[in-house]
Amino acid sequence: MFIWELKDWPAFEWDEAVLRPKLADLRLLQGRLLGQTDAASAQADLEVEMEALIQNAIRTSEIEGEHLDVGSVRSSVARQLGLERAGMSSRTTPESEALVALLLQATHQPDALISIEQLCQWQSMLFPEGSGRLSKVGVGELRGAQTMQVVSGRLDRPTIHFEAPPTLKLEAELEAFVDWFNSPPAGMDPLLRAGVAHLWLITIHPFDDGNGRLIRAVTDRALAQAERQSVRFYSLSAAIMDRRSGYYDLLEQTQRGGLEITPWLKWFLDTLEHALQQALHRLERVLNKARFWQVHGGKVLNERQVKVLNRLLDTAGEEFEHGINTRKYQALTKVSKATATRDLVELQSLGCLHRLPGGGRSTRYALGTGISDAEYP
Repeated sequence: MFIWELKDWPAFEWDEAVLRPKLADLRLLQGRLLGQTDAASAQADLEVEMEALIQNAIRTSEIEGEHLDVGSVRSSVARQLGLERAGMSSRTTPESEALVALLLQATHQPDALISIEQLCQWQSMLFPEGSGRLSKVGVGELRGAQTMQVVSGRLDRPTIHFEAPPTLKLEAELEAFVDWFNSPPAGMDPLLRAGVAHLWLITIHPFDDGNGRLIRAVTDRALAQAERQSVRFYSLSAAIMDRRSGYYDLLEQTQRGGLEITPWLKWFLDTLEHALQQALHRLERVLNKARFWQVHGGKVLNERQVKVLNRLLDTAGEEFEHGINTRKYQALTKVSKATATRDLVELQSLGCLHRLPGGGRSTRYALGTGISDAEYP
């Protein structure tokens, strides 16, 4: 039997005593994150929100096996947040524009009630005109009579995790969920409510397609309500993507288990913890970037050099873990080797970069701190 076939569905149960230590840890992390954003500048807050929203849009699609163009997502986020960014492409796609708009709608009015009509409207936003999928998907309406199976993996060899309730029960199931979401039980921990909402709605699976992205948007609204905070500084979708295998495994186990869902809620809270830790790391990077330009903002740099420095600041410890060399500089700026070498040497002399140990063809540079070039070997 699936969980929705049980007699007492959806009367979920869990052991809150088991979850209480994790809830306490999450409160501390939330406090640290909000405290650091309160202390940061308004521009830094916008940068963190922007990066979290970009991650949310990209990762929530990747979970479904869809890969959005990162540049288009970045442009859509910047445009819809009202951020003008020098050197940023203005190119967007209907998919990136619609998904970013949905994610902002889901969280920027956290106290608004949801309805079946709104869920249908949000689902329709995932399939804008020109997406090439309108003929294959029921858009803006609940799924049809065909049995709905929740799958992952390759399209030609999908893994079936569970079946959703039949269409005849669908509207009543969704109405029960919406009523509960709008009027949750008094005293229910709001973070646990977000975890229950995610599980409940994904079990119903109300649409032909777009369920995962829609459900994660609804979960984001529940988290915004839990924090009384419409601005999102972290991406739950990115954390789920990092733990995607466990996500599907646990969903499958939960769907075939009983109504005691403590293991599911523990996984959800662990994933939320991962998302908050990622956000703290991202915030530190944004603050480091702001501090860097406070030191170096008055120096005369060409457009290429600014672009590369921002790339290093945005991806420090990842793309350029071992520094940048002439070849990578050429690839980023499309200039000759001589020009790349000259730009890098100039950045070193200004203290924007410092030379790492080694020389010749292996010469690499890392971000500087404004220290005199003579202090480096």
